[in-house]
Amino acid sequence: MSEMNDRELFALLDQAVIHAGENPEYASGKRIREMMHTIIKLARDKADPGEQKLISRSLKEMRYALKVFKQYPGRRISIFGSARTPEDHPDYIACVKFSKALAEAGWMVITGAGDGIMRAGHGGAGVDKSFGVSISLPFESSANDYIQGDPKLINFRYFFTRKLMFMWQSQAVALFPGGFGTQDEGFEALTLIQTGKAPMVPIVCIDAPGSNYWHHWQNYVQHSLLDNGWISEEDLALFMITDDHQDAVDHIQHFYRNYHSQRFVFDTMSIRIKRAITDSQLEQLNDEFGSLVKTGKITQGPALKQEREHNELPRILFESHKSQYGKLRMLIDKLNDFDTINHPDV
Repeated sequence: MSEMNDRELFALLDQAVIHAGENPEYASGKRIREMMHTIIKLARDKADPGEQKLISRSLKEMRYALKVFKQYPGRRISIFGSARTPEDHPDYIACVKFSKALAEAGWMVITGAGDGIMRAGHGGAGVDKSFGVSISLPFESSANDYIQGDPKLINFRYFFTRKLMFMWQSQAVALFPGGFGTQDEGFEALTLIQTGKAPMVPIVCIDAPGSNYWHHWQNYVQHSLLDNGWISEEDLALFMITDDHQDAVDHIQHFYRNYHSQRFVFDTMSIRIKRAITDSQLEQLNDEFGSLVKTGKITQGPALKQEREHNELPRILFESHKSQYGKLRMLIDKLNDFDTINHPDV
């Protein structure tokens, strides 16, 4: 296409953006226009029918999922575990107790909507507090009896869009014993957080009382990964193992005691906190976590001008190496541990 035709195309796309209720001069409208332009590029690239179907269906799945989740604000946890776990198994019972306790604390649960641990998560939390993200498989039923027919059940064709929603829409991850799928989902969550590709969230590995599934797994992580230098010592802080469901609930709740959320503004890490810390506590952060800082020091201040969300909250700010995320988790734990007596959990 010529340059003039490209200008005409963008003029048409701008009109489409306006008809959609957005302003093409604003960032939101520009992103909508960019997405439409990308689709048009597929036609220019002569994408084959299979490629077109993959991208089209992926966009449809993600759009619909976001629409559903947006209707139910609040904190959510993704629960993973075996679809083969029977109702009378200690793991199933532990999951029911865990999800019930977390729902009573105000959380909603997301599971894969199948049987086993997924059904236990829905049964414990109750259908009003449950989301199901189902995947079409030839050898498993599409959804368990708790979530079947519920408006919070979302059906996916592709694993990658489904897995994206698990991480994108949850503020915690719980892992119960399971097979390849559970291991895949657990390692993916750890990898995304370890590399900074997903925000920090608590990851709890939960056994039934007296079981040792996750301790066997930790032995592998310790001796095959850490001892060989494939991960760092600080990466062990990214997960917690327990056989007490209430300990897991308390761990998740404590993670959000003062910490609220995080984002990057260019190279600056902005950690939003609910309560400001003292000068001496800030000095302690610099003493213990200075290696996270590329230049300067860890400071405390208001929202940066580029931020648009939660601007009423104070910030912990520093120029980041964008690495050592296990140590960043330790910094967040320190923030949550400050002033335990004077500031009870909220």
